[in-house]
Amino acid sequence: MTERKPPGMKTQDWVEAQIKQAQARGEFDDLAGQGKPLPKLADPHDPDWWVKDFIRREKIETDALLPPSVQLRKEKQALQEKLSVLRTETEVRDYLQDLNRRILLQIRDATGVVVPVGPVDEEEMFAQWQEGHEARQAARARARATEPSPAPKRSFWQRLFS
Repeated sequence: MTERKPPGMKTQDWVEAQIKQAQARGEFDDLAGQGKPLPKLADPHDPDWWVKDFIRREKIETDALLPPSVQLRKEKQALQEKLSVLRTETEVRDYLQDLNRRILLQIRDATGVVVPVGPVDEEEMFAQWQEGHEARQAARARARATEPSPAPKRSFWQRLFS
């Protein structure tokens, strides 16, 4: 585009003329994406598109965007899976105490969306963890007992002369 818009000509008409001249010269042939729709052009306008795109691009966990009471409720629902990963009694008790402390803090300082979340019965959850933990240990012991013991390693010289 080296020429200037002639005075008295509308900008839209001048741009259209420039586009037609470029098409006649074949400057738009063999462009990448030719014949394909422009991405996101047909989507309805979303004022938060940039936030959603950032979250998708950076693979941010969307649970972090939830209100604290909803996060605590989800954490409470997934409590069995979380406890099954913990190994010692102190880890379990510490985790349950911390969860109850956070729940009580949320109940006391509730602002915004309030989703009722009650505290966890620590003793009951600990008893459930203990039963599951003992069962997992017994299963591991049975698996180790049924595994055939590996043959003793032979030294280099034993392998060489056998």
